[in-house]
Amino acid sequence: MGSSRRPEVSVIVPAFNEADNIVPLLDELAAKLDSSYEVVVVDDGSTDQTYANAVQARGTRPSVRVVRHAANQGKTAAILTGLSAARGNIISVFDADMQFMPDDIVVQVQRLRDGADIVTGWKQGRYEKRFVSGVYNWLARVMFGLRVHDINALKTFRREVLEGMSLRRDWHRYIVPLAAARGFRVAEVPVTLRPRLHGVPKYSGKMRILIGLFDLVAVAFQVTFMRKPMLYFGFLGAGAFGCGLVVGIVAVVLRILGHGFRPMLYLVVLLVLAGIVLFAAGFLGESLAGMSDRLDRVERLLSAESPRDRSREEEPEVVD
Repeated sequence: MGSSRRPEVSVIVPAFNEADNIVPLLDELAAKLDSSYEVVVVDDGSTDQTYANAVQARGTRPSVRVVRHAANQGKTAAILTGLSAARGNIISVFDADMQFMPDDIVVQVQRLRDGADIVTGWKQGRYEKRFVSGVYNWLARVMFGLRVHDINALKTFRREVLEGMSLRRDWHRYIVPLAAARGFRVAEVPVTLRPRLHGVPKYSGKMRILIGLFDLVAVAFQVTFMRKPMLYFGFLGAGAFGCGLVVGIVAVVLRILGHGFRPMLYLVVLLVLAGIVLFAAGFLGESLAGMSDRLDRVERLLSAESPRDRSREEEPEVVD
């Protein structure tokens, strides 16, 4: 890999406490990728020698760039930092644990050249939490209407896919459904998953599963309810009003027949109030969606007026 011209593909490598993996990883990437690629290592506040090893390895690899977070900010922030430092128009996010293979990056890049906007991997091989991952991906397919098997594996995409995307902490897992919701073309290819040789997994524990589930629901809300809030809330509100009307008629009929049942009147009041609240939520959601659309237009205009100079090369700052 060389650096005589601006690379076509930037491989972003978020790394946190991967001191034993980072040099072998860079060796493997150098052996498999040609001069149209660059590698951007983002040390996410590691407490071991990850940053020092990456900077040392960079000395013999001019196509490798290294940037650093002073403190751990999470993988999503590391990806966004890598995007700011990257110069390529195609971005690949490659984990530093060496479980994916560089050859699969090349395959995904070719799918982009064939017309896709984002390519996600379908993990092949044995790995922990396979059942949990299967349930999680099934829920993602149901909630987002995706036709892919895996949304959280090796991913490669056009730069504009990520540049116009608002990502919260840990939302790197949802780049695929967020891109699909914005109309980008999604493709999938099988990718080999190898066992981890060094270090420990960074995402484990039952709490991570629960957080991931809540995030999944939050993202689904953003790309469905918040797109057409009155459609959803208005439909629910109309349903509540309708149920309230039916229950009210039944209560009146029973009253005429001499069978008054006071709890039914309470139910009528509850259903009518629920309908009013849901309609109000719909109007509020429409207002928020309108403001969000205007902010998006302002951001696009500002980006068009102040294009970033992607050719500028910055030397990494070595922090002792």
